[in-house]
Amino acid sequence: MKWIRKPADFTISPERIEIITEPHTDLWQRTYYHFRNDNAPILQMETEEKYFSFIVRTDFTESNHRFDQCGIVMYLDSENWLKGSVEYENESFQHLGSVVTNRGYSDWATTAIPAEVKIMWYRFSRREDDYCIECSQDGEHFTQIRICHMWEGSGKIRFGIYACSPEDSNFKAVFTDMKITECAWKAHDGQQPD
Repeated sequence: MKWIRKPADFTISPERIEIITEPHTDLWQRTYYHFRNDNAPILQMETEEKYFSFIVRTDFTESNHRFDQCGIVMYLDSENWLKGSVEYENESFQHLGSVVTNRGYSDWATTAIPAEVKIMWYRFSRREDDYCIECSQDGEHFTQIRICHMWEGSGKIRFGIYACSPEDSNFKAVFTDMKITECAWKAHDGQQPD
């Protein structure tokens, strides 16, 4: 795994990775807010494999400020990437969701979950240039967050983990139980392609 924007404070051991986020770090491109933030630390590996799944457990017990987040990422370049995470909102709820950025424009799809949730597993799967992000609270039963197409995601890709604090805050994000498996996102068996 290699860093894109190495954080000032982190720990890597065989069993876990800890990242202490820095204030005003984020990933976002243009849409709605009209700003571009491209400074979150990312730790990624590279592959040309067309069919696989990547699983990781995230612990964000210390997140406590609006938009504090950590999760999975596929960062190709500043204008082409996706991420899945839980973003802290307030003491009542937070946002479980994903951002897909194609050719310099981000979108954001979310659902509200209780603020008490402090552990989330993610499964990121690839089928050629289409991708699926799933989540789980127990690491066994995954549910779909998102299916998307990446315009620049057909060849060699980079994927891994990230953590950031877009506002004036910081927290410790903990990543464990990382593994790569055969693609758990099975081929579609319904309507045939046109």
